[in-house]
Amino acid sequence: MAAQSDLLNPSGRLIDPPILDIKPVQQILDLCRSMSFWPMTFGLACCAIEMMAVGMARFDIARFGAEAFRPSPRQSDLLIVAGTVSKKMAPAVVRLYDQMPAPKWVMALGNCAISGGPFCFEGQYGIVEGVDNLIPVDVYVPGCPPRPEALLEGIFALQKKLTGCRWWPEPGEDRRP
Repeated sequence: MAAQSDLLNPSGRLIDPPILDIKPVQQILDLCRSMSFWPMTFGLACCAIEMMAVGMARFDIARFGAEAFRPSPRQSDLLIVAGTVSKKMAPAVVRLYDQMPAPKWVMALGNCAISGGPFCFEGQYGIVEGVDNLIPVDVYVPGCPPRPEALLEGIFALQKKLTGCRWWPEPGEDRRP
């Protein structure tokens, strides 16, 4: 077995806890952050097409406060890893994650980002088997490719993780009286 390359080291940066930890203030900040994600424009494979579709009129991610896809990691707080991460691309993924300001969140979109997908087999040497081997992942959205509704559910799961409650109706839930 070949030795691990220095380029494939996971991110070792930790986020410092807040200087003042006042619970009501932190809850208000978490609510504001959960309703205004700034995802980074970052697509690696076919899942990126579904990520683009979420911004179109039919799915309209703008209704949920995440419409401003940023071109730079320094302007974003949500990294959506959409697609296959090759070992050649892994250092760039870690660098982009390290350049994001805190607080930051990561969503693994699609089976390739979660576990290597159909490219994960014995003897393969070019694919990272799960982006969580490189950077910490907050939400996993399965599918090959996942539908745009699944990406929206991933956004809702991240909002629930931050605030402790779901702000949008469950799929199939009838809200009529």
